[in-house]
Amino acid sequence: MISLIAKAAEMVRAYARHPDPRVAAANVIALLVASNQPFYPLYLFWLVSDDITAAWFTFLSTPFFLAVPAVSRRNGAAGRALLPLAGIGNTVLSAWLFGTASAVEIFLIPCGVIALLLFRPCERLAALAIAALAFGVFLLLHDGYGPPLAVYDAVEYAALARLNLLSASTLTAFVALLFSGILAEAEQSPNAAGDEKTG
Repeated sequence: MISLIAKAAEMVRAYARHPDPRVAAANVIALLVASNQPFYPLYLFWLVSDDITAAWFTFLSTPFFLAVPAVSRRNGAAGRALLPLAGIGNTVLSAWLFGTASAVEIFLIPCGVIALLLFRPCERLAALAIAALAFGVFLLLHDGYGPPLAVYDAVEYAALARLNLLSASTLTAFVALLFSGILAEAEQSPNAAGDEKTG
């Protein structure tokens, strides 16, 4: 049993692996999000309500997150772009399913942050375009979703908002830690050391 788990873990690591650290980071984030999606209905059931019908529709975005490493192997920029775009799409879907009272739109913040971090300065236009899309989605759609599929009372909506705020904050913190590690590795590289000596 332990050997099977170890093999499965190595397969996941191999699927996420990429020589470009930014692409590898996108792969890791995408697989983390995809691996957490099956637990969302359980969190909803335990913390909010036993009406979790709407949560099953959030799985429509799972294939897009799972596809990020595969797309990255063909085109690193496309794979990096797919991650925040899938996140934005999932947030829009969730806002329609649960309503804006659920505070699920808070996930647009990590989507924008991820877009800004995944692209290099020479790719800033792509980063700004995706971040602007996340911002624009909130401005344009916030009051336009109509009645949600799931309807909860005030106490349940407060619990759902806490769940989404905690989840989005945790994701943002994970992304920050991941990129702080990438920055630390870059600073310790021979090229960075050489630049420091000559600078």
